[in-house]
Amino acid sequence: MASSLSFPQRTSRSIAVGPQRDKDAAVRQTDSDAALARLSAVKRGYLHDPFIAHLVPRPEFQTPRPPLINIGTYLRSSALDELVDRWLDLSLQQGKQCQIISLGAGSDTRFWRIASGPKSSALASYVELDLEENVVKKAKAIRKSIELSTVLGDAEQIQIRRGGCELHARKYHLLSADLRKLNTLNQLFESQQTGEAPLLSPGIPVLLIFECVLVYMTPDESNRLIERFADYCQPTLTPLGAVVYEMFNVGDSFGRVMLNNLSARGISLPGATPYPSKQSLAARFLQHGFTGAHALTLRDVRYLYIDVRESERISKLEMLDEVEELDLVLDHYAITWGYSSPTADAALWSTWALYPKSSVQNDHDEEDL
Repeated sequence: MASSLSFPQRTSRSIAVGPQRDKDAAVRQTDSDAALARLSAVKRGYLHDPFIAHLVPRPEFQTPRPPLINIGTYLRSSALDELVDRWLDLSLQQGKQCQIISLGAGSDTRFWRIASGPKSSALASYVELDLEENVVKKAKAIRKSIELSTVLGDAEQIQIRRGGCELHARKYHLLSADLRKLNTLNQLFESQQTGEAPLLSPGIPVLLIFECVLVYMTPDESNRLIERFADYCQPTLTPLGAVVYEMFNVGDSFGRVMLNNLSARGISLPGATPYPSKQSLAARFLQHGFTGAHALTLRDVRYLYIDVRESERISKLEMLDEVEELDLVLDHYAITWGYSSPTADAALWSTWALYPKSSVQNDHDEEDL
């Protein structure tokens, strides 16, 4: 049952190299599932994304996903989009652009949506990290698509390095990395070529996106990863934000069924077990010196954080009979965000959050720390 209800995940396909490759093949495949789910949600009218079709093979022949998948994809995307959009706004209010790092980016199209939208001026740079073979695949898709490559800038500004394992443009960088090995992130923090600066600039707000990434790593590995960015940003008083989408609360009966179904596909979730509640998800960031952290389930998002008019629009797209089943699934997926800010700007960055819609009435409560 869980396999039919679990939402396809964009995962960190950058978490496996060498001997681990075969072991993690099933995990890497989940990115294709997530891309197809997003394409389905776009075709059905839940989302607007003119770029996803360029990252999916033969998009015109892909089969639409069930309403449960489409709605889950919509809720996940809406929450993440709003948090990223608010981070861009706050950066501009501070009088700065921001840097976004998408870890385990897979087939994500967020850079293109930002760069072609009204907030493009807020973006200083956008870095995507992923497994080498997937970076090569995405780089090829970008070069093949006029729509994708045009957004990067003039052709002479686009550089392909390391035999296609890296792509660099004026604001966009696509790099191979193993998130479990911090030394593969050196390009972010250290100069790799004479005359070139590190990809991360001190003092410019940094937003990390972990879209179903940390759940596939051990807690020690994910903690080291978060700590590396915190250690870089906090001494330089650089505002740091992180947003995570992942499964959690896998200790109940439904969670155990979910784990068993994923295990049958060769997928394990070592990063899910330590986080049985929204409070525990938020606490993960506080232990690394973040100023504040919050967590919501996708069920919270559905009932409290989507405007009633938008909810009415979504309800008319497809017939949904399995409302109770949907809510059960949504209770096992969470959006978590944490922020760390310099003392002088703490009040500004503390406003970074999802806010309940005033027109929505429900007895769900946001839990935060």
